Amino acid sequence: MLSYLARRLLVAIPTILVIITVAFFMMRAAPGGPFDLERPMPEEIRQNVLAAYGMDQPVWKQYVDYMAGIARFDLGPSLKFRDKSVADIIAEGFPVSAVIGALSISLAVFVGTIMGSIAALRQNSAADYTVVGISTIGIVIPPFVMGPILALLIGLHWGLLPTGGLDPRHGMTVERLILPVVTLALPQIAIISRLMRASMIEVLRSNYVRTARAKGLPAASVVVRHALRSAVLPLVSYLGPAAAALLTGSIVIEQVFQLPGIGRQFVQAALQRDYTVVMGVVILYASLIIVLNLIADLLYAALNPKVKYD
Repeated sequence: MLSYLARRLLVAIPTILVIITVAFFMMRAAPGGPFDLERPMPEEIRQNVLAAYGMDQPVWKQYVDYMAGIARFDLGPSLKFRDKSVADIIAEGFPVSAVIGALSISLAVFVGTIMGSIAALRQNSAADYTVVGISTIGIVIPPFVMGPILALLIGLHWGLLPTGGLDPRHGMTVERLILPVVTLALPQIAIISRLMRASMIEVLRSNYVRTARAKGLPAASVVVRHALRSAVLPLVSYLGPAAAALLTGSIVIEQVFQLPGIGRQFVQAALQRDYTVVMGVVILYASLIIVLNLIADLLYAALNPKVKYD
């Protein structure tokens, strides 16, 4: 396993370098710049500002300097927020997105696994049709529609929960997390329940499950100890990129519920051409994708003894 980890990490390095390179030159190729204001500044001041951030240099020189900073684990300063580094901005926004994302993926896995298993065990019954119908609705209705509906009904109309934001005194409270977590989890619950249903149906028809039933094992033991372990394998493969997407936040959820997460900051930075912040979030997202996919592969191998570390 150690050699497998070493190979994956060695492959990850050029992958991240390619991602950084593509993102760097795409940002520079986009029209506009971080210092293009509605009221143009005097040319002398503009040149001084560009020189202060090294942006008066050719693009290739800016790229070399940026990569040298990355080698020192320095993401650089923000171009729009004075006296703030990219690391500071990520440190402010990522915990909010990480908490919401971790709770959302946990809720989605728990509820989606139960729903999919029930649908598979009760195939072609009312329970199965109900789960399929709910999952279809969850996939069809996007978060930017479901979020305002939940905020309007539960938050404003019924007054049961706050509609968003952070508590000024206590930060992220349970009451303020419920609506964004549920909204972010609903599409994942729908996808996971469909994955689990299809996988569980296939596993329940396999020979070793039939053998376990023929031996007279209790139904619960057959499902939990034999069928469920194999049925979750497609889910494990899916959870790698899904978890990375949720942990880095959703701009829709953070906009609807006014949460200062990393996804919201990423979009604002892109609109303002804050190159360094955009690059920092891209590096964070790419690193999470690689790490979580590696964890998913290791879990897959642990659950399936047939899989070898190739």
